[in-house]
Amino acid sequence: MTKARLLRLSVVLVSIFMILLIIVYWDNVGTAHFYLHTSFSRPHSPGAIEAGEDWEALPDVDEFLAKLLSSSLKQNSSIPRKTEQLLVQGSNKPVVSNLEENVRGYDWSTHKDRNSLDQEKLQVERQRTLREFCANSSFTFPTKERSFDDIPNYELNHLIVDDRHGVIYCYVPKVACTNWKRVMIVLSESLLDQGVPYRNPLDIPREHVHNTSTHLTFNKFWRRYGKFSRHLMKIKLKKYTKFLFVRDPFVRLISAFRSKFELENEDFYRRFAIPMLKLYSNHTNLPTSVSEAFGAGLKVSFSDFIQYLLDPRTEKMAPFNEHWRQVYRLCHPCQIDYDFIGKLETLDEDAAYLLQLLKVDRLLRFPPSYRNRTASSWEDNWFAKIPLAWRQQLYKLYEADFVLFGYPKPENLLKD
Repeated sequence: MTKARLLRLSVVLVSIFMILLIIVYWDNVGTAHFYLHTSFSRPHSPGAIEAGEDWEALPDVDEFLAKLLSSSLKQNSSIPRKTEQLLVQGSNKPVVSNLEENVRGYDWSTHKDRNSLDQEKLQVERQRTLREFCANSSFTFPTKERSFDDIPNYELNHLIVDDRHGVIYCYVPKVACTNWKRVMIVLSESLLDQGVPYRNPLDIPREHVHNTSTHLTFNKFWRRYGKFSRHLMKIKLKKYTKFLFVRDPFVRLISAFRSKFELENEDFYRRFAIPMLKLYSNHTNLPTSVSEAFGAGLKVSFSDFIQYLLDPRTEKMAPFNEHWRQVYRLCHPCQIDYDFIGKLETLDEDAAYLLQLLKVDRLLRFPPSYRNRTASSWEDNWFAKIPLAWRQQLYKLYEADFVLFGYPKPENLLKD
């Protein structure tokens, strides 16, 4: 019996040693530095799980990894004071050099005249709506019933992790994601400017913001942690503050169309505009460059774009591009219990409240809104020439996003 116990103990110790070895190895060869000395001290937010609360029963490997991460927390539980002081510095109105952002312009007003929202109650209501419809068996949509383990690794590429502050952000294109990515870069110190971490979000060039190598995302875990990647994801999902920002689905589509097809975008012209113009406008021998096409007056119409979205051949060729893919497919809200749900319609108030909850409001300010942001009141004009049947089909395509995030059904667009 004694020999058997010693043998089992030896196996356990060897297994622990191998796990540690694998974690250290993957950490060293990863594409970006991953902080195992993560701070788990979380701000209290509605629905958030505090570090001291009991977890649900986890597999043995999960428990071991959780204890490993928690033990290293004791040695490194806060950001160095020097870093905090550096981040606080920086102008309130940095020079914006990017052409697209100069054209759009920023709204630097403080919005003090806006009515302050009861943010805590607002968050409770948004989370209640989401959880109720996720649990409602009569409300169905694709992928709703699958578990987190069923989500393919490549579909987790929108979940950005900041281990320094214990934050996970699921970014949704056309919902202020450029500036939220900038915030995540500043917090995680994942990008340096002449050897020093960026201090002000708007100082970060746009091309770096959308470079996938800049961010640590869930889909990169497998490459670095192998079979332990899902265990680590689950631990972080339980411990970290998880947030996303959403927007009226139809307005988001209008914004995506304006950004990708009304401005000269070479990549989107070749990948999407040329096929749309051929399929839905019967154009042939199209120019190979977007500048030539625009010069000849060849542009994708909003009607072409809607036909493309509704065409069953589109998704057979490839999944929707992230700029018009549904939020439930990007962020998996029925599989991930988000602690904070922000909306673009209340961006300024929501952003300020979230940074306060994360206890980083002393380190940075959220960049200001664009002055000419696509407005909800534009929907009627944009959809005026879209046939009623198409509008109804489009609503069904995006219905889950409307319902899960509490956006009213646009009845005026769906009836004669």
